[in-house]
Amino acid sequence: MQNDPLIDIKDLRIGFPSPDNEWKNAVDGVTLTVRAGEKIGLVGESGSGKSLTALACLGLVPEPGRVTGGSVSFEGTDLSTMSDTELSRLRGRDIGLIMQEATEALNPVYTAGFQVAETVSAHRGFGRKQSYREALSLLSDAALPEPENVARAYPHELSGGQAQRVMLALALAGRPRVLVADEPTSALDLLTQAQVIELVGRLVVDREMSLLLISHDLLVVRGLVDRVAVMHDGHIVEEGPTNEVFFSPRHAYTKMLLESAPGGRSRASSRGKGRVNE
Repeated sequence: MQNDPLIDIKDLRIGFPSPDNEWKNAVDGVTLTVRAGEKIGLVGESGSGKSLTALACLGLVPEPGRVTGGSVSFEGTDLSTMSDTELSRLRGRDIGLIMQEATEALNPVYTAGFQVAETVSAHRGFGRKQSYREALSLLSDAALPEPENVARAYPHELSGGQAQRVMLALALAGRPRVLVADEPTSALDLLTQAQVIELVGRLVVDREMSLLLISHDLLVVRGLVDRVAVMHDGHIVEEGPTNEVFFSPRHAYTKMLLESAPGGRSRASSRGKGRVNE
């Protein structure tokens, strides 16, 4: 149901120790909700805090960082109160994660098929043969035309686009209700970027998942999400329905992002509130 909250971030602060032994917040007071069936884009430049916010949704804030204030809840349960077992169940079964730099994120000593099958087994309790069959099905769903060959390959034998699709299969292995995609196209060429984004959008709809899409590029999220939140310097500076943010941005930083995007609002601005150039 659209109104049911899944991920609920309230006044989140994530800090890192500084050389003078004080904690400096890289995320500073972020509030954001992802509801069932909703597709959210979290957009900002590198260093804005968007990826840290996404990782906090899975209890994966990298050390030496830590949550210094606020909370992140899943279906009303604060992640800080969850046991390690509960957090492990959350990651993959409830929330799937697509990470940046898929080739580096995959384990180099295991084949792609083994890694997807192990994830299926861990979250769904299938036996070895059934897990491997499901892994092949997931690789096929991730638009890999020869899933058997990809399943036998090691990460270094995959192209960037293939590796990102394997990461997508891994993220879907536990049948999660929310997909968190952290810059899923950042290391890909333009054609492959478009293919991966289209694939993510289709699978989210087909599997009735919610989506939290992290990107530095407003144009990447435009056709995929219902709502956009813009982050700058650890804060959400603007949030609203996608068309509203694109056609009538309120914050100067949002306007700057649109004007600096190729084919973005800079050309449309001379036409008032007309359509953004595609």
